[in-house]
Amino acid sequence: MTSGLVERHISFLEALRAAGLSVSLAEDLDAIAALSALPWDDRSTIKAGYAATLVKKQTQRPTFDALFDVYFPRMVGDGVAGQRDEADDSDGAVRDNAAALAAFRDELADALAEGDEQAMLELAAEMIARFGAMPGRGPGLSSWSAYTAMQRVAPSELVDRIVQALMGEGRLDDEARREAGRRMGGFTAMVEADARRRIAEEKGPEHVANVAIKPSIDRLDFTAARRSDLEQMRREIYPLARRLATRLTQEHHAKRRGPLDFRRTVRASMSTGGVPLTTHLRPKRPHRTELVVLCDVSGSVANFAQFTLLLVYALRDQFEKVRAFTFIDHVHEVTEHFVPGADPADVLTDLAASTAHAALWGRTNYGRALAKFEENHADALGPKSSLLILGDARSNYSDLNLDVLKRLAGSARHAWWLNPEHRRHWDTGDSAATKYGDVVPMVECRNLVQLGEFVHDIL
Repeated sequence: MTSGLVERHISFLEALRAAGLSVSLAEDLDAIAALSALPWDDRSTIKAGYAATLVKKQTQRPTFDALFDVYFPRMVGDGVAGQRDEADDSDGAVRDNAAALAAFRDELADALAEGDEQAMLELAAEMIARFGAMPGRGPGLSSWSAYTAMQRVAPSELVDRIVQALMGEGRLDDEARREAGRRMGGFTAMVEADARRRIAEEKGPEHVANVAIKPSIDRLDFTAARRSDLEQMRREIYPLARRLATRLTQEHHAKRRGPLDFRRTVRASMSTGGVPLTTHLRPKRPHRTELVVLCDVSGSVANFAQFTLLLVYALRDQFEKVRAFTFIDHVHEVTEHFVPGADPADVLTDLAASTAHAALWGRTNYGRALAKFEENHADALGPKSSLLILGDARSNYSDLNLDVLKRLAGSARHAWWLNPEHRRHWDTGDSAATKYGDVVPMVECRNLVQLGEFVHDIL
């Protein structure tokens, strides 16, 4: 590797680590060894070599692909779009008028209908060059916008034309619409990638890596996740639970021996003249937690509560007993939904449906919910149980009922509070995070990684 490539390689690995991929020094060296044996004139081969040595989980692949395209772009400048513009206009200006737009849309519809990925890549670059430029923007603002280009071209309006073309090939209507949606999603990703590439040329890849690349799905904030992200997170819950269960089993086996049994050791040493050649240990008494979960299911924190409940459900064998309650301003028990063998999608559907039972007026009120829990379900807590509260501690400036929380926490063996907001947002607005945190230890839990680490620690 030349010095320039080494610097780019190091920057790329630092960006991967910042995005949540754990790249070790050994994997760094593996990547260099692999790249030394690969032809550098084939970009797809280089990309595959990097992925094989650096990516550990499939959920990390979208983040890896986006960062690779920023640090090792497939082209620079306008590429094919620039060549076309030079041929169309003697002064090299990019055309954007009604006729150019209509012609471009026709060409794009044909490429999408044929599924020609190379043509779609070239059209994505041309689309940003023609319709995504934002000249004259102030310092620090990007001069290329995928959103602007998509709004101008409106490729989603071409779906019916693509469906008709696919049905002409003999596909059924539903199949044709699914395939058209898939191709449209792929083209949208190409447009977004080309906008990032151009911005990286202007501001450097580090700028794009810091502000425009989403972290890997296991490090994406629950409160910032889109619908597609939530589907990926849901699929990740059970693999996460299996990894946690395996890790816990290994650690429990490693710690299955108890403390030194001094009396038995001394008694056994009598046969060797008082020299304790053999030590005896007390048997370790197994202990499994009885867990009581109290979840705020209002607004954006509902997703966080659902994922935590799903993880607890998947790990239910690690607990002696689990009882789960949801609330907004009223408390409703949802333990009945967590039955062995139930489909996770059905569980989530049931949880969403039960949200209506957790609200009387629809405004989050932690104080009222805590009081209702103490009034109706105080028997759920005892000296063998642990209380886990899930929520952002935002109570619409209502009475916090701190004394009630103290009594609930005091009647349990352990108590924790998981907050899905970043710590810097605590105590802003109607947040009572510090006040509640003074009673029950409050832990920041914004993504699947932090959730998995916390559940492992309490077990």
